[in-house]
This record gives sequence, structure tokens and C-alpha cells, in this order.
Amino acid sequence: MLPNSQPPQFQIPRVVRNIFLFIRRYFTFLFFLLLQGFSIYLIVHYNTYHNAVFSSATGQLTGKINEQYNKVEDYFYLKKTNDSLVKANERLYNKLKQDFQLPDTVSKQVVDTIKIDSIAQYRKYTYLQAPVIQNSVSSQANFIVLGRGRAQQLKEGMGLVDINNGVVGVITEVSNDYAVAMSLMHKNSQLDGKLLKSGETGTVTWDGVTPNILSISRIPKSVKVAAGDTIISSGNSTSTLPKGMILGVVTEVTPDKSTNNYQIKFKTAADFYNLQYVYAIDDSQQEAIKQLLEKAKQKDKQQ
Repeated sequence: MLPNSQPPQFQIPRVVRNIFLFIRRYFTFLFFLLLQGFSIYLIVHYNTYHNAVFSSATGQLTGKINEQYNKVEDYFYLKKTNDSLVKANERLYNKLKQDFQLPDTVSKQVVDTIKIDSIAQYRKYTYLQAPVIQNSVSSQANFIVLGRGRAQQLKEGMGLVDINNGVVGVITEVSNDYAVAMSLMHKNSQLDGKLLKSGETGTVTWDGVTPNILSISRIPKSVKVAAGDTIISSGNSTSTLPKGMILGVVTEVTPDKSTNNYQIKFKTAADFYNLQYVYAIDDSQQEAIKQLLEKAKQKDKQQ
């Protein structure tokens, strides 16, 4: 050690020093709060009436705090809850009466005077829920990308509806784990639509201009149609859309001066700006129908 050097002095940390200064400055007030709290404890602990009042007040306060906490907790569990609801809807859709079909038994043969018949139900449509991972609405060729593919039973040609049975589009491309659907808001989209009241059918298209507004053509002027009428799928489309799926509600009816038809515009039932989940509809009878049509076309070519 150098002759003129001094031993290092211990210095109290600044935070600790500030705490001591605060206590010394407000010692009287802090001591008062301590005594006040102790007095309240004695009154509540040794007095039945005050104990009951205090318990009621603290119970009410705790209940309000827990209520707010539960609201915050429920908010963070919304996605999990929504996923479970979508899966529950899928199970319920697959139990609907219209998704089953009795076989036509009119032409069954009779053998030994005993009619061969059956009352068994055969499933026609199956709903397969799929998350929407990408959706475009701002171009003239809008597509929807689904987080489900061939490995999860999706196929080309399946019709899509939202959770409220509003028609969304038709699947056009499928990979192992993903699928792409042509939105109703696509310039090349064409589906068969029907007026719910009159049953008149037409072709549903999009003009590529106004989002969520489609047109249905080939509706003659002799048909009674007005704003507010509902347009549904006809069931005659080449896609697997069942009859009765909601396409939208009529907003404008204008007579076409060059033809005997109306120019009808309607707002889509599906909200394309807020698609999170859709249902792909599998028609179990479509493949058999396609095969019959192909055979009929081949025979027609040979003749």
C-alpha cells in the first residue's frame, strides 16, 4: 500500500439509500398506516358484525376481479373455441336429413312373389371442414387456398360453402395437403342458380367490378322477381353443390331492353372479406353419374 493511499470506503447503493431516505421522510405516515391496518384487523377479527361486512365486501371485490380475469382469459381462448365449434358443425352437418337419400325402389323386380326392397339410407353428401389460409378479393381472378388436400379427402370439383351454407366457390386444384378453389368472385366462375320463390333457373356470374355483387342471367321478364328475393343453388351444376345452398339476396332488377330477360344483381350470402373456415361438399354419387355420362357420350360418337 502506498504511504498516501487510503483504504477503500464502503458505499451504500443508491437505490438502498433512496429507500432509507423515503422511510425517514415519511416515517410518521407509514407508521400511521401500519397502526391503521392493525386496528382494522383487530376490529374485523374480533367482531362478528364487522367480520361479516368485511367478508361480503372482499367477496364482491374478488368476484369482480375474477370476472374481468375470466373475460381476458376467454378472449385468448377464442381461437380454440372457434376450432371446436367448426368441428362440431361438421359432425352436425353430416347428420342432416337432406344429406342422406333413399334408393329408388320403383323398378325393383319381384321374385317368387316376394318384392326385393330396402329402406336403408345411403349417404349422398359429406361435409369436410377446411381452414382458409389465403383468400383474394381484389382482382378479377380470385382464388381461395385451403389448408386441406387430397390426403384429407378433398377432390377437384367439390363445391364450397361457408359456415352458414353460403356458397363460396368450387375446388379446381388439389395437392396432397392443400387445395385451391375458384371463388364466386372470379371472372370465369359460372354456376347454376335458382330463384327460391318461382324456381326459375339461370347462370350466376361475376362482372369483375363490384365485390360481393353477382349477377344471374336468363331469367325471363314473365317471372315475378323483386329486391329481397333469395337465390339458391339449383342442384343442376356440374359441381357437387346440393340444391338449396344460399347464393345471395336480390338487390337490383332491371329489364334488359335488347332481350326478354331481366338483368338481376344480388349480394352474396358469403362474406368473402371474412372467410376463416369453409365446408367442402363431397357428392358420393357424382363419380357414378360421370361414368354413365361418359359411356353415353362414347356411344353417341360411335353412332
